[in-house]
Amino acid sequence: MNSVTRATSGAAQPVGPEVDAAPAEPPGPAVLVGRFGRVDKLDAARDGAGLWNAMREPALWTYLPYGPFADAAAFSTWLGSRQELQDPYYYSIKDTSGRALGVATLMEIRPKMRVIEVGHICLGTPLQRTPLATEAIYLLARYAFETLRYRRFEWKCHALNAASRRAAERFGFAFEGIFKNHMIVKGRSRDTAWYAMLDSDWPRCRAAFERWLAADNFDGTGRQRRRLEQIRNTL
Repeated sequence: MNSVTRATSGAAQPVGPEVDAAPAEPPGPAVLVGRFGRVDKLDAARDGAGLWNAMREPALWTYLPYGPFADAAAFSTWLGSRQELQDPYYYSIKDTSGRALGVATLMEIRPKMRVIEVGHICLGTPLQRTPLATEAIYLLARYAFETLRYRRFEWKCHALNAASRRAAERFGFAFEGIFKNHMIVKGRSRDTAWYAMLDSDWPRCRAAFERWLAADNFDGTGRQRRRLEQIRNTL
């Protein structure tokens, strides 16, 4: 809720509430360990073969500004160009055996405003619709809010990318609107759907993630007993 203060002109004008203005920290080479796997800094030499095997399907790259890649050499060159970037900052997603199955980044990093985005997400075919795919987002969100001290965690995607939009809502990001003609990607116009999770949302979202990821939420075949949205709606 906005508060009211007296401006220097002497007029009473509404302004936002006071907040901790100390800058957040930039992301770094953290190792984020979960029950189903881990998220750590991308290492192209170490992770490249696993990622190429997992991410070769051309349809994975439709809504990204690069890819698909003609062969392993082209993919390796691209991946090598990613690992030294500071924004976006690339992480690989690995299962408990250490196989790299996908990538995600923390990006649009604005420490002074305490705003950061999760993006450039590409989940390899073996990773899709698995508990690890959900756990990776949970681990990155927890890192952003609790370690780095951001207060706004954004998710943006092509407005026509129905799967990404469903995922954002499933994870607990709130839809904020469509930015028309926001980008040109691969020679085509892109409208962008904006979503965000705030630090005030995080305690409820964290509790829902953790209850969903718990061992007792999965039956003997590994199927979920309760959906993430169902759990969050009861909190």
